[in-house]
Amino acid sequence: MKEKIYLLPGLMTDERLWSKLIPLLDDYELIHLPLPHTCDFDQSVKQLNEQIEDEKINLLGFSLGGYTACYFATKFPQKIKKLMLVAGTPSSMNEDEIEKRKLTLQQMNNLGFKGLSYKKTQSLLEESNRDNEELIALVQDMFSSMGKDVYNVQMESTFKRDDIYKQLISLKFPIKFFYSLNDRLINHESLKKIKKEHTNIEVISREGTSHMLPLETPELLSDLIKSWIKESSF
Repeated sequence: MKEKIYLLPGLMTDERLWSKLIPLLDDYELIHLPLPHTCDFDQSVKQLNEQIEDEKINLLGFSLGGYTACYFATKFPQKIKKLMLVAGTPSSMNEDEIEKRKLTLQQMNNLGFKGLSYKKTQSLLEESNRDNEELIALVQDMFSSMGKDVYNVQMESTFKRDDIYKQLISLKFPIKFFYSLNDRLINHESLKKIKKEHTNIEVISREGTSHMLPLETPELLSDLIKSWIKESSF
């Protein structure tokens, strides 16, 4: 029987987020869990818990899904075997990013839902991929296909994030973080705090700007996932 890995996507992404990763993880059963349609994290993790039938799981979350995965782990630690965050942190958004997102949300509601602009999409990618039309189209299509209602709920949820890294540090199972050093969307101060603690959290970084790591660095990420799964539980 294949080892299962449950996958939580990020803001305005769907199962296609994992499309380049799946062929590299054929020895595992990958289970995509859409983010629940609520901006209340307590409700979100409650709904996820009701969906997950397995007694203990390996849980990987990307971006907003990474925060949700952490929140789930703090509320249902008995359900977690191992936890991994990709391009995410267990923390609140920084104030500058919150203000930018509130303005973006207001503009999109005033002017109508028009999807993710080409320039905005480029900013999520590694500099070397900013002319990759196929990748840009995929990110834009995921965003557009999720629609306005999902966008409003998921954006609102990002404003309600609390710092939960202290709760996470106390948990007794393997935890791994993977992120780009120049990813402008994540809270780097939170990661610095985590690195200073003597904890069970392994923080792995790479040079670059990429936020969309499952689509841009699938080989590296798949290797990290394999090593994470092989780690002994505490």
